[in-house]
Amino acid sequence: MARGEIVINESFCRGCGLCEHFCNQGCIEILGDRFTPQGYMLPLFAHPEKCNACGICGRLCPHFSIEVYRLVEKKTPAAAG
Repeated sequence: MARGEIVINESFCRGCGLCEHFCNQGCIEILGDRFTPQGYMLPLFAHPEKCNACGICGRLCPHFSIEVYRLVEKKTPAAAG
């Protein structure tokens, strides 16, 4: 299964909650305890172990505040023998 990571640009985020609502894996949460200087509630990438880098959160963000990265596993060379 693909693994992912998201980065939330807090200066662009307006706390609309679309990322939390549409994340099928339940990776993003808005707990109401983190705010921008303008008073918007900030989402938290709370469950990175569940992220599959589908990118839905980034595509649905109307403020372009989420970047999604697919993590690539390094393959180790087979032992000669």
